[in-house]
Order: sequence, then structure tokens, then C-alpha cells
Amino acid sequence: MVLTRAFLDVITNTLFPGPLYQGYGRMIADNRYEPALFKARLGLKDVRLALAAGDAVNVALPVTSLVRDNLIDVLAQGDGDKDLALLGKIAARRAGKKV
Repeated sequence: MVLTRAFLDVITNTLFPGPLYQGYGRMIADNRYEPALFKARLGLKDVRLALAAGDAVNVALPVTSLVRDNLIDVLAQGDGDKDLALLGKIAARRAGKKV
């Protein structure tokens, strides 16, 4: 957890300063996903809308597809009402890290 905090401090105080990165970074580092600032299930709805819009004009959105798959994983775990910050936990688990 100390390494996670140190990394968060470096990133949010240099490359990505600002409340969005600091707030979500802190939530991910603390494994705190409630209360939800933006529910994962609502994020999935929005991502699906973006993918449909891309499909309508034949534009591939590969990163968006990856986010969709990760959000489906969140919902499959029963965490749809938790915060979108759960994407950090999913990414860590898929990278083979203990979460």
C-alpha cells in the first residue's frame, strides 16, 4: 500500500494534477468504492451508448470496448452500484495483482 500511495503522490502532483485524478486515485489506492460518486452500471450504460454511436458511423473505439468489458466484469461481480473507480481493482486483478 505504501508503494501505491507513493505512486499516487508522484502522478497526481506531476503529470496529472487535479481533483479528478487525485480523487479517483485516492479511492483506488484506499480500495474505497462507496459511496459511489458515479455508479459503475451508469458508466456501462454510457460506454454502450458511445460504442453504438461509433458503430453508427463505422468508427472503431477499441479502448472503449476494453472499458466495456471491464465494466461487465464489475457488474458480474455484483458491484454495479459501487463507484466507477472499481476499474482500478479490475485492472490490478487482471494484471495478476492481489486485490
